[in-house]
Amino acid sequence: MTEELEVIDPQEHLQDFFKTEKYRQRISQMAVAAKTSIIVNFEDLLAFDQELAEEILENPDEYFKHANNAAYAQLRIEDPEYAEKTETEAVTVRIVRLLETAQLRKLGSKHIGKLVMVEGIVVRSTPVRPMVMQAAFKCKRCGTITYTKQTGPFLRAPFACSDPSCRRKGPFDFMQEESTFIDSQDLRIQERPEDLPPGQLPRSLNVKLIGSEIVDAARPGDHVSIVGTVQAVAPTVPTVGKLRAFILHLDANSIEVLGKEPETVLPSPEEEEKIHELAKDPWIHRKIISSIAPSIYGYDHVKEAIIYLLFGGVGKTLPDITIRGELNVLLIGDPGTAKSQILQYVARLAPRGLYTSGRGTTAAGLTAAVIRERRGGMTLEAGALVLADKGIACIDEMDKMRPEDRVAIHEAMEQHTVSIAKGGIVATLNARTAILAAANPALGRYEPHRTVAENISLPVTILSRFDLIFVLRDEPNKEADSKMSEHILEIHRKGSSPVEPPIPTELLRKYISYAKGIKPVLTKEAIQRLKDFYMAMRSASETEGSPVAITARQLESLVRTAEARARLALRKEILAEDAEAAIAIMNRSLEEVGIDVSSSKFDIDLIMTGKPKSLRDKLQTVLSTIMEMQRETGLVEKMALLNELETNYKISMGEAERLLGQLLREGTVFEPREGYLKKT
Repeated sequence: MTEELEVIDPQEHLQDFFKTEKYRQRISQMAVAAKTSIIVNFEDLLAFDQELAEEILENPDEYFKHANNAAYAQLRIEDPEYAEKTETEAVTVRIVRLLETAQLRKLGSKHIGKLVMVEGIVVRSTPVRPMVMQAAFKCKRCGTITYTKQTGPFLRAPFACSDPSCRRKGPFDFMQEESTFIDSQDLRIQERPEDLPPGQLPRSLNVKLIGSEIVDAARPGDHVSIVGTVQAVAPTVPTVGKLRAFILHLDANSIEVLGKEPETVLPSPEEEEKIHELAKDPWIHRKIISSIAPSIYGYDHVKEAIIYLLFGGVGKTLPDITIRGELNVLLIGDPGTAKSQILQYVARLAPRGLYTSGRGTTAAGLTAAVIRERRGGMTLEAGALVLADKGIACIDEMDKMRPEDRVAIHEAMEQHTVSIAKGGIVATLNARTAILAAANPALGRYEPHRTVAENISLPVTILSRFDLIFVLRDEPNKEADSKMSEHILEIHRKGSSPVEPPIPTELLRKYISYAKGIKPVLTKEAIQRLKDFYMAMRSASETEGSPVAITARQLESLVRTAEARARLALRKEILAEDAEAAIAIMNRSLEEVGIDVSSSKFDIDLIMTGKPKSLRDKLQTVLSTIMEMQRETGLVEKMALLNELETNYKISMGEAERLLGQLLREGTVFEPREGYLKKT
């Protein structure tokens, strides 16, 4: 008698599991949602029967059959009509959230045939292709249809005709209408950058998805957690046969997207309470600023800008145009001013952050690469800006990138898309990314008496797309240097940060995710402040000959910054103080970069066109003088021109030489022969 008790039919035992209240509900909901799969939490299974749960991990193939049959049997009890409609095979049990995650790089021979859970980033996905499950073959001799179940990668015909009177071994015709198909898709997932051991290349793994409910669940760039069976397949070499070394892949049973949007990481109720508690503090802005990279001394204005970048403004989608909500910030700094450290920190802190550096970055790596598949055909592989969609891309050493690669960022910075037309693929991918970039001055150090465009070897087209630009200068200053050195030496003595951040990093990340759900609106007072500032700056430019101080692009930047500041305090509306703060930081940025060095007036054209107003005026003077003299003499003698400029326009010889050099470089003027000039 005791013998019989030992043997429990796994199918009946699993059906008892599906009879529990929670899963009876889930099964009865299947018909309502017209679904054919049921999601099972591994923890529930473990709580129900530990041995059963372990068996599923060890022999997934066998036990999934039992589980599917048990779920179907239960569905027949709960909803017989719906069960009649679906076929016997149609209910799939999908297990999610195993207790431990297997590391991609640790998968090996001992995992073959076992059920594991892996996490990673989807780097490419093939189109969804129908795959035949049961093939119908018609015998060409007698016309009988034989059904054969299909496994493996190739379509197999039946061994012999099923009609006893025929029993011929072929030939057969494949009958598409009579066969049953199911959707399938191949994904490739790669280790997450944060899981990488230092100095290692990220490993990747191919995943097979089968079933209409899990295909197309994840797109390139998504962080996913996949539960599946590890399988090994021997690659075939033509004419020789199969190789001895096998290739691992994963047959997915379930796939969960972990945070497509940063907002999906919901804080627990206790954390939410903490977040609201923090937001009530009137000094919350200062607190968060001190929590950003506490080991880096000073740079409060840069940290403030980084906070606005992390929280971001509100994007607007209108029927005709979209306006980006993310801010872009550029740091230009002397060597050794902790630019890279700040960037690395932000990439770690942001809910979706990526760090790349200039020289090793190509256009395809930033946007998307078109890759030829083995079976022919092309697929897209997502690049850094697409992977950081709804997150932050930190690009270091931006000035060292090749110009043709840098062009790829233009579109992502303003339109927030990446368009590609290559190898027959024409696609536009989303790249709603905030960009934090760092660049070194062209001459090694920042020269305060030269313009921004001369100081950085970045094209004007990119400069004008940054909302805020800061210059980190390394100037000797007794008081600051003394504090700085104490700070650095203290870090080395303690081996930890001398300043404890008021808000721990983990909570700050949750705070940012939580705040992103708030969409603040401008109040009348805030609108008035922004308008007054904009009008004041514009009116300064109305007088003849003065530079343009600010353009509509800066007005949009102001709005974004004000929105981010209101979001930071979890406020639904943007108050006057937010507008004031946005104006203050914009002023700081304009003072650092937008000042026309020779006339000390704000001049936004420095960023927009790369030449200050005063220089453009002087160039105009030189050009008009050349044209006047050209009318009289045909060719203009260089010495005569320099004398003319000195006597009539008070432009010194040296400066005139420099202006001429610039005109010659730009090709506006040329030298037909030594010492003579002519307008092109």
